[in-house]
Amino acid sequence: MFDIGFWELLVIGVVALLVLGPERLPGAIRSASRTISGVRSMASNFKQEVEQQLKMQELHDNLKKAEQKSLKDLSPELQESVDTLREAADSVQKPYKKE
Repeated sequence: MFDIGFWELLVIGVVALLVLGPERLPGAIRSASRTISGVRSMASNFKQEVEQQLKMQELHDNLKKAEQKSLKDLSPELQESVDTLREAADSVQKPYKKE
């Protein structure tokens, strides 16, 4: 990701050891790794949300196209989107239907 070689890591480690000292260096490493892990997690969550929003937008666009064609003679991808939306609508309504 950063294209850092062995010698660069060694220099960073020596400088960190000199600045922080041997007592605080392990804690600083743990703190840095937690921060990096948190940032990666947030980036992953953001990416998933964006992908979900894009998929929803695509389904919405396909539904508009299907409505314009009056839900007749749809292409396979439009028909699949309409079916997916119908299944989602049915699954949302199931808990609220009276039996």
